[in-house]
Amino acid sequence: MHHPYHPVELRQQLLHNATVTVMRVTGPRLGALRSRRLGLLSLSLFVGAGAGLGAVAFRYMIEGLTMVLSGHRDYAGLGHVANPLVPFLGPFFVLLAPVVAGALYGPLVYRFAREARGHGVHEVMVAVARSGGRIRPQVAVVKALASALCIGGGGSVGREGPIVQIGSALGSTLAQAFRLDERRVKLLVACGAAAGIAATFNAPLAGVFFAMEIILREWATQSFGMVVLSSVTASVVSRSLLGNHPFLSLPAFHVDHLVQYPLFALLGLLAGLVGVGFSRVLYAVEDACDWAWRGPEWARPAVGGTLLGALLLALPEMYGVGYPVLGTAVAGGYGVAFLLALLVGKLIACSLTIGIGGSGGVFAPSLFCGAMTGAVFGEFVHSIAPAAGGSVGAYALIGMGAVFAGAARAPITAVVILFELTGEYTIILPLMLAIVLAAGVSHLVSHDTVYTRKAAPRHRHRRARRCGPASAPCLGVHGRPAATGHR
Repeated sequence: MHHPYHPVELRQQLLHNATVTVMRVTGPRLGALRSRRLGLLSLSLFVGAGAGLGAVAFRYMIEGLTMVLSGHRDYAGLGHVANPLVPFLGPFFVLLAPVVAGALYGPLVYRFAREARGHGVHEVMVAVARSGGRIRPQVAVVKALASALCIGGGGSVGREGPIVQIGSALGSTLAQAFRLDERRVKLLVACGAAAGIAATFNAPLAGVFFAMEIILREWATQSFGMVVLSSVTASVVSRSLLGNHPFLSLPAFHVDHLVQYPLFALLGLLAGLVGVGFSRVLYAVEDACDWAWRGPEWARPAVGGTLLGALLLALPEMYGVGYPVLGTAVAGGYGVAFLLALLVGKLIACSLTIGIGGSGGVFAPSLFCGAMTGAVFGEFVHSIAPAAGGSVGAYALIGMGAVFAGAARAPITAVVILFELTGEYTIILPLMLAIVLAAGVSHLVSHDTVYTRKAAPRHRHRRARRCGPASAPCLGVHGRPAATGHR
């Protein structure tokens, strides 16, 4: 006796019946998770824990690759020393380190996730603004590998941008897996961003305000609570694995005389201009690289690495993130001439790293430039009024927050992160004064920020040529990204 169904139809009917059965069992549970606040809180906890673990793993990846490519855990503060793994090259190994790293991460990014190129925060903002928070799952892995290779090979960029994109990709992937609506997808993206910042800088408050002020751009009570929960969870995870230590040792801050407040205000105005200049130099160099490069995009980081290597040979303090150099500058360990050299060098090195197709953040470089600006200002003040001017380190700390505020126009985040880094309430008043003035100057002289300038029409057309016709919709906040997310 023959079965009434054709074999193909029978398989389809059995598959349909099985699907219906599974949905009857799991559907109510998934629906409850999607709709109930308890379910969303559980997801935010999971995103926070995952981003915290990701930040720890990313940090170890950077240290490991820096050790392999430079022979030291952090080469920036060592000067012209050789790589013990290739001692016959002497200090000239820095000519090859960016080339080798670029030869590895260039094809990786080009083949698997082109949106992993660059500093990462803009791409997350685009995903939230134009594609409902949808980020491809592979972005997290590709971004981590590419950024670790770039920084380990001497790329003069930070690690906060990559971990923001990594955490956001985790939040987006989890939200899409549970088929959450667009609003909740965006919210979990912000949770991932906050968790990444919190775990990277050991600064949970800064993570929260970064996500709310820059990524989500809203202050709803429910959103704030979930972002806080993710940020706290990530901080707990990172502290349990790395210890409760600040990522940067900074000197104590104190105001010695009331005359310093007008000086802090003047520094804020100057730092706001430096922040705007940082943004414009960054994208001017990237535009110049786009204009000059005519070869395949996957080869661009390796070829451009020769220029970066030459800069590192001249100024090895630009190797990697540069936290040891920043700490020495804040402690007053450099003279004015060298501080100016470090400021200009960081502007060029960071811009060149991004311009040649590197992957890394611009938050830490802006802090670096702010410390150099503040230290130079403090040296001049100290030379004029040594008794009433105060310490150089005080101006360097204020400069860090003010330049970032001028570049990103995120004053709340700037105030909070410097407060968390120093742990001293006495910094709040002069910091708020300088940062508000810096953000105000930035608003007067520029219509965009370091995170939004990429959306300008001239950058849009050049990036369209770089991505190719198949990836043209990846242009930024001015146009909806493609489903593939190619940049």
